Amino acid sequence: MSQARIGVIGGSGLYEIAELTDVEEVAVPTPFGDPSDVFHIGTLSGIRVAFLPRHGRGHTLLPTEIPFRANIYAMKLLGVERIISASAVGSLQEKLKPTDIVFPDQFFDRTRQRPSTFFGGGIAAHVSFADPICADLASALEQVARAGLQEIDVHHGGTYICMEGPAFSTKAESETYRSMGMSVIGMTNLQEAKLAREAEICYATMALVTDYDCWHPDHDSVTVEMIIDYLNRNAENARKLVAMAVAQLADQPRNCKCGDSLRHAIITSPERISPEAKVRLKAIIGKYVS
Repeated sequence: MSQARIGVIGGSGLYEIAELTDVEEVAVPTPFGDPSDVFHIGTLSGIRVAFLPRHGRGHTLLPTEIPFRANIYAMKLLGVERIISASAVGSLQEKLKPTDIVFPDQFFDRTRQRPSTFFGGGIAAHVSFADPICADLASALEQVARAGLQEIDVHHGGTYICMEGPAFSTKAESETYRSMGMSVIGMTNLQEAKLAREAEICYATMALVTDYDCWHPDHDSVTVEMIIDYLNRNAENARKLVAMAVAQLADQPRNCKCGDSLRHAIITSPERISPEAKVRLKAIIGKYVS
């Protein structure tokens, strides 16, 4: 199977990376079913990159329907060490404007119907998730964005609140999130971050602001045409940022703790882990459980 060191998950508006060369489409079956789509594996800045459209080509998957476990497990099978997540978000703060890029460092979970762990079924593990974003990866992305996208306002830190969807927030919910100090709102990244941590993959979110959430007094004047325009502009900025970031990350060693997240996290006694669980989770637990 083809291998890639860096994975990119594209959100709304970002369904391909035109800059990839020597591209091959690769289907990656997993114990958790099929990923959202086939992977596009190609070369970018001399590095093999695996790109996956989160919602599938043509945007066929609702947020709750995304096979998060299959997506991240497939990344692990492909040899991915770092995942760059590009995501459309709504702003919960006046200073975070449409087309701004936010690199959040925290998540708040408001989802209800989604598996967000590989474990269970006879094996228990509890990874540390106090700091859910790989700070090294986020810092590298932010530096590249500030240097290479100088016309875009870039923001460091903040909390991404992950809601269930697919409907957007009520005004009461939006105002509550603002009062809690949340920064941006989206529907997808929390599960990706949790699963990437369990898979010992670095993960960082590139939150691309498309609009203010419904709390904003100008919300009703926002048109579909405006949103589509912001999505397209954000997608173009995301493609530029990914290309620049991959070049910088090419020779950068992983000095973070992400690569050892499971070292002390598996609680189940080795002799109690079933052969089935060992096979099902081999890509993740193989270096700790034989």
